[in-house]
Amino acid sequence: MSEKSSYSFFEGIERSFDKAAKFTRFSKGVLEQIKSCNSTLQVKFPVQIGDDVEVIEAYRIQHSHHKLPCKGGIRFSLDVNQDEVMALSALMSYKCAIVDVPFGGAKGGIKIDPSKYSVADLERITRRYTFELCKKNFIGPGVDVPAPDYGTSGREMSWIVDTYTSMNPNDVNAAGCVTGKPVSQGGVRGRVEATGLGVFFGIREACSVEEDMVKLGLTKGILGKKIIVQGLGNVGYHAAKYCQDAGAIIVGLIEYNGAIYKESGIDIDKAQLYRKQHGSLLGFPEATSFEDGTLALELPCDILIPAALESVIHAGNAARIQAKIIGEAANGPLTPDADEILAKKGVLVIPDMYLNAGGVTVSYFEWLKNLSHVRYGRLEKRFMEKRYDSLLDTVGLLSQRDISDKERLRLSKGPEEIDLVHSGLEDTMMNAYQEIRNVFVSTPGVEDLRTAAFICAINKIGICYEERGIFP
Repeated sequence: MSEKSSYSFFEGIERSFDKAAKFTRFSKGVLEQIKSCNSTLQVKFPVQIGDDVEVIEAYRIQHSHHKLPCKGGIRFSLDVNQDEVMALSALMSYKCAIVDVPFGGAKGGIKIDPSKYSVADLERITRRYTFELCKKNFIGPGVDVPAPDYGTSGREMSWIVDTYTSMNPNDVNAAGCVTGKPVSQGGVRGRVEATGLGVFFGIREACSVEEDMVKLGLTKGILGKKIIVQGLGNVGYHAAKYCQDAGAIIVGLIEYNGAIYKESGIDIDKAQLYRKQHGSLLGFPEATSFEDGTLALELPCDILIPAALESVIHAGNAARIQAKIIGEAANGPLTPDADEILAKKGVLVIPDMYLNAGGVTVSYFEWLKNLSHVRYGRLEKRFMEKRYDSLLDTVGLLSQRDISDKERLRLSKGPEEIDLVHSGLEDTMMNAYQEIRNVFVSTPGVEDLRTAAFICAINKIGICYEERGIFP
């Protein structure tokens, strides 16, 4: 249980669920089914580590079976516990529903500090965990599809798919048992940056609504917005990078061992390189350093992007937050108490269950690629280029002008896999935000986007139960 709240992470999500459920038409029983975790697996297994045997504690929780397979990441952390995994699996159910990805929510975790183990040890732990999931039928392209999360990456996913395939040699769709794989192992181009890019698309869409920006005292668009990012992992870095490339100003960067702030702007790539060279952001040239990084959450900015762990903004510091927009790139960075305080201040909170859905959206694209056994763009790329060339010839003829080779090369380029993935992600994030906002502005009594997002998710899952029937 968090020191910063009187209830657990999962209880906090249930509290937000109950707040939104009042605005839906479903019965108490259906709402209870939507809210409850369906299946919980806790395992302890022995692994040979050096000359000794270590017993490893691990979890896989499937929150919802309203659609299959279930979907959710696997994290390696000493903070892993059943409540956290339950909470994250519930968020996955609602997240998938919001962005119209046809998965039920799940989550997994292994209670270890990965930095304390060699690569060979981590491989043994990961493969044994996969073996346990296979034994209990908690993994499979039509059952439950894990992905990377905190402390894991494509490397661990490649070990998982190899182990699953060796145990299921006749499963032609075995590559679809996990997503976030390296491209060489059946992964999809664009997955690495997907969550951070989705964060950018979501924030950009929010900033495009002039009416909302006027209420906040801001101009329309992301150009010139001052942003603080907490967490320079994969998500935080890519979110900051895409925002910076779109004309935003990164004024603050926060890591677990310190933070920096510079009102005129920080180059994200230079800061990332400095951190890798020095092990910390502290001392970055011409920036103010803070040994206590949490203090930098309260510094002046237009947009604050917490992209680290949960409950970093709570009842104890929410009133001091100066940002006018908070984009929740991490899972659960705000407690319900903080939500209420910030709502009273008029802060626009873009909720995690929508904003960080880029990862699962592109994971869905990867899963579809694995089931179809064909790379995106392979069938249509050359065909489209020939069509574009013909169109350019016609345009040149009608306009009586020559189209340069450089123009032709740019305009006739057919879509690559990464182009289609980014386009699909952009469309998904834009449509989902407008759907959430429409519920927010059209439902009397709804005070924030999080409640509106929960309403969207509950309605979609509830309708699924109604149309399919509760009972098998």
